[in-house]
Amino acid sequence: MTTTRSIVRIDSGDGPTVPRRRATALLTTLQSDSHTWNLVFLQIHLEGLGYDVVNLGPCVPDELIVQECRRRVPDLVVVSTLNGHGVTDGLRVIRRIRSIPAMSDKPVVIGGKLGVGGRQPLHVVAKLVDSGYDAVFDDGAPMAEFDRYLHRVVARQRRALSSAGGTG
Repeated sequence: MTTTRSIVRIDSGDGPTVPRRRATALLTTLQSDSHTWNLVFLQIHLEGLGYDVVNLGPCVPDELIVQECRRRVPDLVVVSTLNGHGVTDGLRVIRRIRSIPAMSDKPVVIGGKLGVGGRQPLHVVAKLVDSGYDAVFDDGAPMAEFDRYLHRVVARQRRALSSAGGTG
């Protein structure tokens, strides 16, 4: 498990310096998926957007994902899969994540090769969304689509931090 942590210190010039926690992204693949380069790429990408990233690595058991969501309550969960079993494993995992009260409103996305037959029909993608994913990025979806989604999430999280009394 790779963990990157940092505290950003904010100094407005008119008072004491106050530590502010950066948003945390939990990055994982699924139990049946042993791919790792996708996780390395996504970790670097998320860090570039300002997230502290907890990368659970390949072949992550459902229970570890749930345990880390309970323990960390991440601001974002990114599930990446390349083995073609993303729909089956992803449906099982999202139900468990959404059963955690603190995770009910956190953004959770899934992307990659979700099925062995290539891109999934719209009703399959809709099933993933209906089950609790906030966004689904199917095989071949442009990275720009994922980036647009992340930029909206980051902006929303910064506004929430700002309204909660932090500066961001």
